[in-house]
Amino acid sequence: MEINATYNSFVALGDSFTEGMSDLRPDGSYRGWADVLADRLATRTPGFRYANLAVRGKLIGQIVDEQVDTAAAMKADLVTLVGGLNDTLRPKVDMGRVRGLLTEAVERLAPSCGQLVLMRSPGRNGPVMERFRPRMEELFTHIDELAARHGALVVDLYGAPSLGDPRLWDVDRLHLTADGHRRVAEAVWQALGLAPEEDWQTPLPPSLPPGWTSRRLADARFARQHLGPWIGRRLTGRSSGDGRAPKRPDLAPHEPPTGP
Repeated sequence: MEINATYNSFVALGDSFTEGMSDLRPDGSYRGWADVLADRLATRTPGFRYANLAVRGKLIGQIVDEQVDTAAAMKADLVTLVGGLNDTLRPKVDMGRVRGLLTEAVERLAPSCGQLVLMRSPGRNGPVMERFRPRMEELFTHIDELAARHGALVVDLYGAPSLGDPRLWDVDRLHLTADGHRRVAEAVWQALGLAPEEDWQTPLPPSLPPGWTSRRLADARFARQHLGPWIGRRLTGRSSGDGRAPKRPDLAPHEPPTGP
């Protein structure tokens, strides 16, 4: 990897994590770490182009079928691929198939771009996630192996204690807040060899833990508003992204933001 390289174009593939949930803009759209990264790269390079093909809820097979060939044809300087985690959170999953599809995606993307970036996704602690942790870690081990074979970078967010802080996660407990997404963008920025602007692993200031009553009320609200519907979609094979198009389907010019 060329340190402090210039990236003229960037394509992001994946699911809700890369689409940007739950980093809401005032207009109700999602920003997310990939948009933040694109904004920062655009400030360095006139004529910078950016596409974000990620759609919430997508499984790795859908990413391969719907996003990989499109991204490969764009021949971007930088491509990020984050996928497979939704598969590990299904009630039943064939991890051999997940590994095979991820391998197929990397083999098609790596030769077509200047730099491919993979991730070990962040994960907060909690009883719901503990059930799926062995699958997640199997996925991340495979990601490390693929990166070593194909010259990809791996951004290790899973091993960062700072991103395990529940205050960096939305009330749905599945998606990062704006601060969490900003930290992810900084982690990728630094992995690309660009000059750090902050320490993304700095923990949040200590705070008093919520009381028992507050925790139980939050748990009940989470189960009613998020966990129940999420389980229902998993059991019926539905996805929050069904019928949804990518927010930036074309590799188009991207201007850095001018406001605060």
